[in-house]
Amino acid sequence: MKRLLLFASLLAFIACSTSKNSTIDADASVDYSAKFAASITDKDLAKHLFIYAGDEFEGRNTGEPGQKKAVEYLKNFYIQQGIASPLGGSNYFQPVPAEFLNARKRRVPLKASENVVAFIKGSEKPDEIVVISAHLDHEGIKNGQIYNGADDDGSGTVAILEIAEAFQKAVKAGKGPKRSILFLHVTGEEKGLLGSRYYVENPIFPIANTVCDLNIDMVGRVDERHADNPNFVYLIGSDKLSTDLHNISEAVNTKYTKIDLDYKYNDEKDPNRFYYRSDHYNFAKYNVPIIFYFNGTHADYHKPSDTPDKINYPMLQQRARLVFHTAWEVANRDARIVVDKPVEVQK
Repeated sequence: MKRLLLFASLLAFIACSTSKNSTIDADASVDYSAKFAASITDKDLAKHLFIYAGDEFEGRNTGEPGQKKAVEYLKNFYIQQGIASPLGGSNYFQPVPAEFLNARKRRVPLKASENVVAFIKGSEKPDEIVVISAHLDHEGIKNGQIYNGADDDGSGTVAILEIAEAFQKAVKAGKGPKRSILFLHVTGEEKGLLGSRYYVENPIFPIANTVCDLNIDMVGRVDERHADNPNFVYLIGSDKLSTDLHNISEAVNTKYTKIDLDYKYNDEKDPNRFYYRSDHYNFAKYNVPIIFYFNGTHADYHKPSDTPDKINYPMLQQRARLVFHTAWEVANRDARIVVDKPVEVQK
């Protein structure tokens, strides 16, 4: 009888051990980057963008009532998702004073505005910050017409919302990022990259602790160059400061999204000089590695006809997922990416 009991106990121990090992093995086999990226959908992006680039927000002109409605929409989204503010409590706004916005004399002075910030704290390296940015503003109302700015930069703004939600799902599943993620919606881009400049000059987290900035500015359309193949995105700046960042970007795209990465505008001799024309540049000046995600200009660029019905939502989904996968890898790899091609700091 004792032998039978001992044998039964041994079988139970083996079964328990096998079960535990199976759980570990099953857990190890899950690709969490793919799992959580799948929550970023064209349907959800469209739902946000038809609101964010709708007439109610009046073109989101810096400091104006429509822009104030827009930032409230962003704030409420983060509260609903349970994503914290790095400023504490329900304060998701980094004020940008009118004095700063009007440092250069303007024909029509700008009113005070704000950047919107949300934050997921890293589980292992919380002091190292991965920034994902997009500008929240647009051109407002001109001659009675609303400039909705669906692509510029409603597309980047709603992409961040979906990326943030995907990271928060990971947190809730106990798989949050090792490094911290700052979701940064900046104001005043259309007025001269002002909100991002204010942030880097008055950072919530030290610039020295900022691992990279993944900046999304216009990712919802297809330009003439790619009319026959919409499966593309322009990447600008990925290799300028960090070979690590560029290699990560290429690798995650090959593994997951398989988008044609077009580096046409990454050429230093390109006359458009897009590298210097969006918010990432204010980070790059301080040797923070960056990637600028961009779909190129189109017939509706900076016109009232840039409306949400013209967005290619399947491509917006894929581009947003590419940013998520890149951020996931940067945030979770063992070593911080290296700045191997620093420049003289430009303040």
